Amino acid sequence: MLMRQLEYLTALAREQHFARAAMACHVSQPALSAGIRKLESELDVPIVRRGHRFEGFTPEGERVLRWAYRLLAERDALTGEVGPMREGHTGTLRIGVLPEAAAPLAHITAGFGVRHPRVRLVVRSLPAADIDAALARFDLDVGVTRLPAAAARDRNRAVRLFRTRHALVTCEDGRFSGVSAVRWAELAHVPMARFTADPEGQRLLDEAMAASGTPWAAQVETDSLPALYTHVREGGWCAVLPHAWLCGAEPPPGLRVLPMVEPVSDIEVGMVAPERRPEPLLARELLAHARGVPVQGIVDRVLPAAAAAAPAALPRASGAGAG
Repeated sequence: MLMRQLEYLTALAREQHFARAAMACHVSQPALSAGIRKLESELDVPIVRRGHRFEGFTPEGERVLRWAYRLLAERDALTGEVGPMREGHTGTLRIGVLPEAAAPLAHITAGFGVRHPRVRLVVRSLPAADIDAALARFDLDVGVTRLPAAAARDRNRAVRLFRTRHALVTCEDGRFSGVSAVRWAELAHVPMARFTADPEGQRLLDEAMAASGTPWAAQVETDSLPALYTHVREGGWCAVLPHAWLCGAEPPPGLRVLPMVEPVSDIEVGMVAPERRPEPLLARELLAHARGVPVQGIVDRVLPAAAAAAPAALPRASGAGAG
């Protein structure tokens, strides 16, 4: 059995097409097919269901594919482990990150890259479900995703990075001027804009609004943060989104960011690595580096200083919730 044959198999799983898989592996289609048939012969099981085109994997093939992912990941880990003994940390570190955590993550990877200039960092913005699936296939070395699901895992493989909370983007001189936080109930009948670049975040927002019994509907929808800011500033709308989105892209002059309270809706975000023994060196080093970066303080810079804790009593916003 050759590692190259396992690479053919995982490429076929990824591309779902023999010709595209061969192209991805830089070989001819007959060479790729021959390599997979040789693997079937060595293991004495059918791996691929064949017709006029690729039709999927047999049950035995699915099991072989899971081993292929693991063996290739272990090969890469071995290379990454031995390389630093010769010439310092080298290799590629593949990171999947939630879109709203991409800017906070940059404060971690920037310092890590300076410390290890021979390490190549590949950062991909992905939904949480895709991060989990890629970690399971060992397509990613590290994921930055929502906790607490990952927090229940081995602490050596999970690092809490920050809590992001829902925050309101509004005009400085609008209906929420003069307050330090906004109750969910006060958004009833407020003209709203929806930020559609984060479907999962919007689902959590809908749940928070429903839990507070606050009816709402967005008049404007956009997947662009600059466009959202312009709609809020020029049209008088308000927008709610996890405040981590605003890290590195703070609202322009004329807009304010206010935390949502009653209830406070924190979302914990952390860095996780898949369970592998031995643990890959680069992933372990990145998690250790992340523990020393004050990400929470960086993310919270966009919030008012008084928002460190929800105030016990808030002045009611002028006109909020009326209608």
